[in-house]
Amino acid sequence: MKRATSLLILSVALVACAAVACAAPKVSLARGPREYVAADYELVLRHWTRTGHLIEVSELDDLLTVTATYESYDFRWAYVVRYAQDYRLTVDQRKQLLDSALEETRRRHQFYVALYGGSNWRWTDLTRSTTAWIVRLTDDLGAETAPEEIVAIRKPGAIERTYFPFTSVWRQAFRIRFPVVNAQGMPTISPHARWFGLRFAGAQGNQELRWDLQDERKDPG
Repeated sequence: MKRATSLLILSVALVACAAVACAAPKVSLARGPREYVAADYELVLRHWTRTGHLIEVSELDDLLTVTATYESYDFRWAYVVRYAQDYRLTVDQRKQLLDSALEETRRRHQFYVALYGGSNWRWTDLTRSTTAWIVRLTDDLGAETAPEEIVAIRKPGAIERTYFPFTSVWRQAFRIRFPVVNAQGMPTISPHARWFGLRFAGAQGNQELRWDLQDERKDPG
């Protein structure tokens, strides 16, 4: 009876998670000026953050829970505005930081990722050869790109815990970077894509976080 109750609770939780995922807002990769204030940061953070769960129901085992924020042009603008206020940067310091942050989006797709799962922490260390998971940047047109760099954040500090509050002592944190253009000169997220995602795959299954894209094609009429 106790196990049946646990399974029911888990099923309800999974349905709730699916409902949240379905309600995730569409995002835009458009560049251009923003008019954010520091108070907008938390809303922008939620807009660019996705969470997924890979659970083995028969064993009530959480194989992988991953939360990722895509550090887009739009996100970085809001981040810098918030950071500049918190650290009381001068106008010149803020401009320099913003210019640098936005310029990086021309070269890399960067994600802040925090995850946990399974009984062995080495399996969720994405920088180790023993990791249980490989990560790929994908889109709905079939593009699949390996990371050019995965950086482990071994001891997340005040910045990570404040600006990415899903960071915790139970999760391992990483920054995962992909090239904007692949070796063949093609964009790793197609300008015609309807969504892009982060896929975590391994022997225990796979989980994909998706960011649905707004249709920004111009009407020729």
